[in-house]
Amino acid sequence: MQLPCPPPPLNMKHHGLHPKPRLLTLNCHEAWIYQLGSLGYPLDIVDGLPNRHVPSWNLGTRPIPDLSRLITLADTHAPHTKYDCIIAHSMGDLMDIRHLPGARILVIHNRLESRIQSSPNAPDPHQVKQTLKRYLSLIGGSVVAVSASKGESWGFSGGTVVVFGADIQHYPPWHGDTAAGLRIANQITLKKEILNWNFHQNAFKDIPVTLVGDNPDMPGVHPSKNWEDLKTILSHHRFFIHTAHPQLEDGYNMATIEAMAAGLPILGNIHPTSPVEHGVSGF
Repeated sequence: MQLPCPPPPLNMKHHGLHPKPRLLTLNCHEAWIYQLGSLGYPLDIVDGLPNRHVPSWNLGTRPIPDLSRLITLADTHAPHTKYDCIIAHSMGDLMDIRHLPGARILVIHNRLESRIQSSPNAPDPHQVKQTLKRYLSLIGGSVVAVSASKGESWGFSGGTVVVFGADIQHYPPWHGDTAAGLRIANQITLKKEILNWNFHQNAFKDIPVTLVGDNPDMPGVHPSKNWEDLKTILSHHRFFIHTAHPQLEDGYNMATIEAMAAGLPILGNIHPTSPVEHGVSGF
């Protein structure tokens, strides 16, 4: 993974900076943030933020990356706090760290349409796009998206895309000895339209399916204990399921890519951005 932060000064010690670029991000998506560990740079992760689906780092998804530490937002107000690059994941994040100097990157993880669909009082999409562009212009911020379609939905057509991935070396051999499909998803009840949940239920109503994720309103559904447990679950299930509304979400997510790395065939609805080759890597 490479992020478009400006290079640090050549003589970093002379400028009072860390010998390696020092990064800051705000906890949003553990599986995505975990990838930042591959950069080999010191990383502070602001944890315990309000109004988040999971209030603190979820070890059931990923361990804390190497060279990283969890801090509070209050810690970033300490005197002389400096970062070479600050990675935000929402407009709220940009507001939370507005007191800090340093280059800023906004990572777009969701389509604007899905954000508006899940927010009854959301403003006009055009207004949202223009406000975000003006603010980023004022602060000199950069934007990357996890997919081209998500960048385009926010008005950044042709912008930088930093795709996520999974290293197949991290996963044990696939066995597929559990005669059931597998779906990994959080907050299913709140995201039924985004996840094309009616299609999922109708398509797999007569087939055993294991659901894994943080869904406290769904009896018998639990998140994985840790990443190793998740890998084991993947290795034993027969196939993986991903369904999504084509206008609200991509035809894949990090769980889909992880399942493919673990060797599972992928089943889902027809979607223009699906990475699945019908009859080869799934159906």
